[in-house]
Amino acid sequence: MSSIYEFQVNGADHKPYDLNQHKGHPLLIYNVASRCGYTKSGYETATALYNKYKDQGFTVLAFPCNQFGAQEPGTEEEVKEFVCTRFSAEFPILEKVEVNGDNAVPLYKYLKAAQKDPQSGEEAIKWNFNSFLINKEGVPVARFLSGATVDQIEPALKALL
Repeated sequence: MSSIYEFQVNGADHKPYDLNQHKGHPLLIYNVASRCGYTKSGYETATALYNKYKDQGFTVLAFPCNQFGAQEPGTEEEVKEFVCTRFSAEFPILEKVEVNGDNAVPLYKYLKAAQKDPQSGEEAIKWNFNSFLINKEGVPVARFLSGATVDQIEPALKALL
């Protein structure tokens, strides 16, 4: 696979979500959880970046994941309600996925192989709110760990706009 556009994912409604609609624009793809110590900072960072750059075509794609401490037990609709209400998030909340192990969705297998953990050099995602910055061609160009701030992500994002 040479870009994210070759993968099939589903929206929170479990219907196909076409990643091709984002061709030509940078993305930030997160694995998210509602009951994590990083929930507030992670969603605030994602929302701030989205709100600042959405008019330039940038978006955030949030994939709920319950693999880390069972911190995302809700349904996709519950996650969407929580994020939209508590953080005023307007970016897409997609289907709950697994990001590690045998049941990891193919998109995440691709993302992890393309951008390894910047600290350990390993592919595996260690916790909630890891994010992958995707360029306009759909190729992962950076990976950020849990707790990454606007100040850490924004310079790499601005270079892609």
